[in-house]
Amino acid sequence: MDYKIYPPEELTERAVKLPLSKSESNRALIISALTAGAELPRQVADCDDTDVMLAALERTSGPVNIGAAGTAMRFLTAYYAVTPGAQVTLDGSERMRQRPIGQLVDALRSLGADIEYLGKEGFPPLEIKGRMLEGGEVEIPASVSSQFISALLMVGPTMTKGLTLRLTGRIISRPYIYMTLEMMEQAGAKVNFDENAQTITVEPGKYTLPLPPVEADWSAASYWFEIAAISAEPVALEGLRMKSLQGDSAVKDLFKVTGLETSWDGGLLNLQLTPDAGARLELDLTDTPDLTQTLAVTCCMLGLPFRFTGVESLKIKETDRLGALQMELSKLGFILDVEDPGIILWRGARYEPEGEEIEPIQTYDDHRMAMAFAPAAIFFPGLRINDCEVVSKSYPRFWNDLRAAGFTLEEVEKPMPDDD
Repeated sequence: MDYKIYPPEELTERAVKLPLSKSESNRALIISALTAGAELPRQVADCDDTDVMLAALERTSGPVNIGAAGTAMRFLTAYYAVTPGAQVTLDGSERMRQRPIGQLVDALRSLGADIEYLGKEGFPPLEIKGRMLEGGEVEIPASVSSQFISALLMVGPTMTKGLTLRLTGRIISRPYIYMTLEMMEQAGAKVNFDENAQTITVEPGKYTLPLPPVEADWSAASYWFEIAAISAEPVALEGLRMKSLQGDSAVKDLFKVTGLETSWDGGLLNLQLTPDAGARLELDLTDTPDLTQTLAVTCCMLGLPFRFTGVESLKIKETDRLGALQMELSKLGFILDVEDPGIILWRGARYEPEGEEIEPIQTYDDHRMAMAFAPAAIFFPGLRINDCEVVSKSYPRFWNDLRAAGFTLEEVEKPMPDDD
């Protein structure tokens, strides 16, 4: 499904009801599955990632295919490893088979888990035979994926000796670790994070308490921050909490340099543009790498040069997000540089795209590419985005919400493949 997107003259005045948080939902599902006598929560994010998680948690044998859901792959690897009697083959999409999982598997194996690779060493698919693990102490790099850490933490209370994680290197996506620990404590686990020593201790025990309801998704909110900043039109968002577990709630502070101010009115978060925009944006996105695409497209549309550091983990996401950003923004005339390790920047250089029609934006099977580029249609009416169905991974209602805000979406037929 490809769309050409045309902006409204002004946004429709309505509150956008955001989807529930995918990150909170996936953690709630795993913790509930590990809680004796608890039912899996049903008020969770309505998206592909949580759908595959729900389906997987109802199986303890045979093949389990999680498609492109990276969080599910990491969390379920640990979950099945500590589930006595489970015997599954955990697999995913072709891209998932290219995403490394060796460090998580090594850590689980060192704790006694029975996990074998069925293909390339260090990558899915995996054969997992669940058993009760004794636990103990394990060291794991913190600079690759916070999901490896969260996966281990959530199964820690089930281990007879508990779990001590020693994190090596620079910690990325730290707020996601905080979210995991907070939700574990809400469910009755006893944990301690010595940040100076980069050591997390999980005491043996059981989850005993029900978790509170899942909050709306701040990552999904970020695309409406982008729309408000680019269009200079007010936007109201429904379902967010002022005090949030989600690291991407930092979006309300990160967007201030664009001149976007926020205010709370009951259960609504109101976004309003002011004249107080900065001249350049320099950010360390180590804690919030998922906001990179949204911020990069916004800055380019506003002519705001930027330099983002701490984004090296984006190379092993649904796609190489740094390369994808560089390629797709070049179609709009923006020349970005990617510098190792983990730096992407725009110095303000641009050119006028050639031809009567801009080349379609490719989404690379990445939901965030589709949603981050859609608001660019405000400056590039008729912008075409290919494979728009990818938003089902986290925000299936996105295109409907965009229509409700006044945007026009014109479906474009894909060209028929040649028979030759």
